Amino acid sequence: MSTNESYYIPSKATWPFLVVFGLAMFLAGFANLINESVLGKPMMILGGVTFIIMVAGWFSLQAIESEGGVYNAQVGRSYRMGMMWFIFSEVMFFAAFFGTLFYARMYSVPWLGGEGSGPGTSTQLLWEGFSAVWPTSGPGERYGFEESMGAWGLPALNTLILLSSGATVTWAHWGLIANNRQQLIRGLIATVTLGFLFVALQATEYHEAYTEMGLTLGSGIYGTTFFMLTGFHGLHVTLGAIILSVVLFRSIRGHFSKENHFVFEAAAWYWHFVDVVWLLLFVFVYWL
Repeated sequence: MSTNESYYIPSKATWPFLVVFGLAMFLAGFANLINESVLGKPMMILGGVTFIIMVAGWFSLQAIESEGGVYNAQVGRSYRMGMMWFIFSEVMFFAAFFGTLFYARMYSVPWLGGEGSGPGTSTQLLWEGFSAVWPTSGPGERYGFEESMGAWGLPALNTLILLSSGATVTWAHWGLIANNRQQLIRGLIATVTLGFLFVALQATEYHEAYTEMGLTLGSGIYGTTFFMLTGFHGLHVTLGAIILSVVLFRSIRGHFSKENHFVFEAAAWYWHFVDVVWLLLFVFVYWL
């Protein structure tokens, strides 16, 4: 039994096990789906359902304990440290993909074009007439696309949308600090709306890339890096919008106060992180 003066010891819970099981099943299903296995789709569905159950149960338990005054200052510090380490792990996650993009563009493609080993030497390993330019995917007749995704259409609009959502979540935070619940709720509604709008426009962009440009995840190194970077970012935006939706629901129910609102802060930290990642994506994937 914990008190505000003692070190908090959480009760036993099945939620951590469920989240590990659900995510592992979902990712295993995704890997099988890519490899055209019949098990891929059922595994993804099972993993996704398990994850949703975990989110509902674990978030509900956390909300009950937080609003019930169970947590003490030590819990608040541990939550902040945990969120900081989580965001750091996400930074390293995206750094790996950005590193892959950088290595492919700056080293691999020029080398395959003959740089450093005499003109045309390395192209013998590939096919005659290979041109070391970006984007590259191989022979056009094999992969069917010849241009990169433009920056000044939907990507630019999505940049404006995501930056605006960063401003609205900050405005919502100011409302919470000022004990202005209407401002808090309106700011969260705007943020969630903009977040899901971003995802919808990215889905539209993917559809155009697939149907009109012939660009797919299997379209050589360009298609792979493009969809892995933008796809995982889109997944993070989706999860962030869902988390902020939960925060909005709790705000409507009267949860959070000026003194006790770390859940809101954690969601806002995460949202600003996906904002920064998108800016890097816009510059290095779409623009340059």
